Amino acid sequence: MSSNVGLSTPRGSGTSGYVQRNLSHLRPRDNIAPYPKDLDSIKHRQRQPDKDILAHDRAREIEVKVFDLRDRLEDEEVDEDEIEVQTEALRKKLTSEMNGSKTSGKGLKSHQVHELAAAKIQESEKLRKALGISKDYEEGSHWKKQEERLRESTKEKVRNDDR
Repeated sequence: MSSNVGLSTPRGSGTSGYVQRNLSHLRPRDNIAPYPKDLDSIKHRQRQPDKDILAHDRAREIEVKVFDLRDRLEDEEVDEDEIEVQTEALRKKLTSEMNGSKTSGKGLKSHQVHELAAAKIQESEKLRKALGISKDYEEGSHWKKQEERLRESTKEKVRNDDR
């Protein structure tokens, strides 16, 4: 064997003497922390929905309903001009309804990520208004204020003790 690895001779050991690498050995990782140490990056930021994707999904939903109407009217052998008039009327009606309505997260599927994010933002805003929390509220600000008061009181005690 070379480099003093393995058996000096495989005789009597019941093995071939072939040396393999230990694939289950975990090598130590670099000294990188698995979490960021910057406190600003730890703050929770809500995922913002992509407005283009939301608009596209709304337009697609409208067009699917318009196509269903068109298909049904063609099966009933309605005149082409009448089909165009009815589909345009439905399209305008659905567009005005979609622009005025707000989305709720109840009927959404898990793959509708942007719709879920928009519904979550609306829900958070509603809750924030109900609880009377300001828009510029920073999480943990109460503790910071308390800490500042404690520091000021200790400074006052030190000043009084020095006199």
